[in-house]
Amino acid sequence: MTTLFDAETPRRAANLSVNSDLLAKAREAGLNLSAVLEAALVEALRAKRREDWLSDNASALEAYNARVDQRGVFSDGQRSF
Repeated sequence: MTTLFDAETPRRAANLSVNSDLLAKAREAGLNLSAVLEAALVEALRAKRREDWLSDNASALEAYNARVDQRGVFSDGQRSF
């Protein structure tokens, strides 16, 4: 499986706009804003890549499922459960 991003690259400053009340509450809670943002970006990127992969492979998945519906799978006669 390919890695989502290179965790070894240096950090880079970014300017963001955040709801001021949300920011204040996050700071009061002692949250590490950089770590929270990075974790959220990883999850968002993972979800986007999954969505893109499913979209790109939808026809192949549909064809495979139709074939299984018609013919079953190899192990159908082998299973004892």
